[in-house]
Amino acid sequence: MEWTDTRARRVLRRLFDAGVSSADPRRVLAAHLPERPKGRCVVVGAGKASALMAQAVEEAWPDVPLSGVVVTRYGHAAATRQVEVVEAAHPVPDENSERAARRILAAVQGLGPDDLVLALISGGGSSLLALPVEGVTLADKRAVNRLLLASGADIGLMNAVRRRLSAIKGGKLAAAAAPARLVTLAISDVPGDDPLTIASGPTVPVGAEEPDIGAFVARVAGDLPAHLVPLLAGSGGGTPREGGRLDYRLIATPVLALRAAAEAARAEGLTPVILGDALEGEARELGTAMAGIARSVRRHGEPAAPPAVLLSGGETTVSIGNGPAGRGGRNTAFLLGMLIALKGDPGIWALAGDTDGIDGTEDAAGAIVAPDSWQRALAAGLDPAAVLARHDSYSLFEAVGDLVVTGPTLTNVNDLRAILIAG
Repeated sequence: MEWTDTRARRVLRRLFDAGVSSADPRRVLAAHLPERPKGRCVVVGAGKASALMAQAVEEAWPDVPLSGVVVTRYGHAAATRQVEVVEAAHPVPDENSERAARRILAAVQGLGPDDLVLALISGGGSSLLALPVEGVTLADKRAVNRLLLASGADIGLMNAVRRRLSAIKGGKLAAAAAPARLVTLAISDVPGDDPLTIASGPTVPVGAEEPDIGAFVARVAGDLPAHLVPLLAGSGGGTPREGGRLDYRLIATPVLALRAAAEAARAEGLTPVILGDALEGEARELGTAMAGIARSVRRHGEPAAPPAVLLSGGETTVSIGNGPAGRGGRNTAFLLGMLIALKGDPGIWALAGDTDGIDGTEDAAGAIVAPDSWQRALAAGLDPAAVLARHDSYSLFEAVGDLVVTGPTLTNVNDLRAILIAG
């Protein structure tokens, strides 16, 4: 069957949707629940998927009395009967983020060894669960968060900084829940699925693997509130849980989403090549590199003969610097870098999107690049290189009608990129 533009776009969207569906809490959470508790069951959580995860717990345990509270991003709520859902700001925390963190800590107080705390953790939880340590204000945390988002720092370093300023992250929620049994059910949105990095690890004690944030602090010290510099430059950032083994269960991950997309690709007659679930680096540069691999497939049949699809996940970065910036997230920046490198090469389409449905702070999950995207951009009076230089990738894809809009998916297994090479 011929690979028309319509068919290629439909298949790419089908692969993306398959990856998102693999991380739907209503499909995957119940299999990871522990045995029912003898005592009380308190459900707490934070992240873009936490409300739907709480709903999935209620559906799986309709005969278990539940209480508790979870916090999710504005617009990401789901209907629950027993567990309260609070909405707060992301990626920069607001007052609801702090109020929710305090209420979550209060919910796990006074429990006994027969009680169970289910902690539902997913991407976005780090910003949504914002409780400053003594001597730090929410305004301080906002200022640091903005510096982090503009710095190009990877997610591990970002969350290490956030833990240093938090009274709930880095295992401090776990410490507050003792001596109750604590089971964490997590949806990973980070390269490597590191529990300490997912939402900054509120139930995970900090150990020797904590990233060194000294270089970052030195680089931005002039822009930091002065009283935060010694706090960030010191040691600390976590509290180990007293006694017991960490019971941390990953219910959905980026690699599982890529495998689901690969299965959907085979059903469409494509040869899938999973390049990895933890690709990082500057978004535009990765787009250039991926364009080269796609050309290799089309011209030489390496690393697979067409029709094929290159699948990858992970979290790239966009370093904005001090200049003015337009609109766009890491997925549209990746695609614009790829578009510039391909300049209309035939037979290559690509979709890149954030599985939570929001690429950065915009209202699209990502976008699609097609063989004619270069010419359509020029026809619209846009210089792709100049647009990329001013970090305005969203505006270009909006102008040519190639944005991918899903709305909030209520889950999050990071970015999913699919590059289809028809031949």
